[in-house]
Amino acid sequence: MNKGGPGGGGPTAAAAASVAQKQKTLLQKVEGDIANIVDNFSYIVNVARVNDPPVRNSQEAFMMETRAARMVQAADSLLKLVSDLKQTAIFSGFASLNDHVEQRRIAFNQLAEKTDHTLSMIGEKAAASLKELESNYSSSAQKTIQEIQP
Repeated sequence: MNKGGPGGGGPTAAAAASVAQKQKTLLQKVEGDIANIVDNFSYIVNVARVNDPPVRNSQEAFMMETRAARMVQAADSLLKLVSDLKQTAIFSGFASLNDHVEQRRIAFNQLAEKTDHTLSMIGEKAAASLKELESNYSSSAQKTIQEIQP
């Protein structure tokens, strides 16, 4: 499949670079979402104390709900990222499998060509040897004796 030559370019090199870039982007998103979850959880734990003024408690409750919603969103984003990473791993696995199949096909084609060449050389040598044997037989004394005897 890689028809880019010995320089390493071509469709599979570009696809591999694209996959690597996509994985890097996804991993950065994972780190951001995890940091978001940790920050929001830390805030919820710090605010979870009970205060006397009811207004302050309701404000803190609202902030806790908001932070919890952000945590849920970050967790949902992580689940989507995990799915994307799985798909990337599967598809990049198929790409490497296709590359391996292509390499094996090329190797087998080269082996078939080598085998054909070897068989043709063996055939030429056998034909030359047979011609030499016929020549030697036709000029031999054994043939002359067999022709004389009925």
